[in-house]
Amino acid sequence: LLQEHGYDRLSLEAVATTARASKATLYRRWPTKAELVLAAFVEGTRQVAVDPDTGTLRGDLLQLGEQCCAHVSAHASTIRAVLVETSRSADLYAMMQEQFLDQRKALMSHVLERAVERGEMKASAISEDLWDVLPGYLIYRTVLTGRAPSRAMIHDLVDNVLLPGLTRHNA
Repeated sequence: LLQEHGYDRLSLEAVATTARASKATLYRRWPTKAELVLAAFVEGTRQVAVDPDTGTLRGDLLQLGEQCCAHVSAHASTIRAVLVETSRSADLYAMMQEQFLDQRKALMSHVLERAVERGEMKASAISEDLWDVLPGYLIYRTVLTGRAPSRAMIHDLVDNVLLPGLTRHNA
């Protein structure tokens, strides 16, 4: 419904009808439309954040990039709506941080820690902001500019930006 009608025209009544539930049931669980949309977004992305474990840092980063692109392309309007609403509400921002962003950071941290264990990079190359580069750029490019990243662009980002930055002190 969100993709069909957009955030502003989405009504809890339409959601209740489609879900064959009462509005009261929805309001008990999600007091605001923004909370409902964020919950749907988080649930819809839960299965996208899968640990790739390809055996190499490059392979893992490429797979994460491709997963992110596929998801962002399919849900750009939802992401746009969620970003707008989280900018208006500290509570929603906190929910987004806890239920979505922290999980993604943990996944990226796991991928990088595994690369350290394999000797592909040093732990000192990992920074707090590093995880933002791959998903951040892919989301920016798709949602804000409307230019969907190509597979070649993902490879370029991984091979020419991320890997050199992560492995430059490995020698």
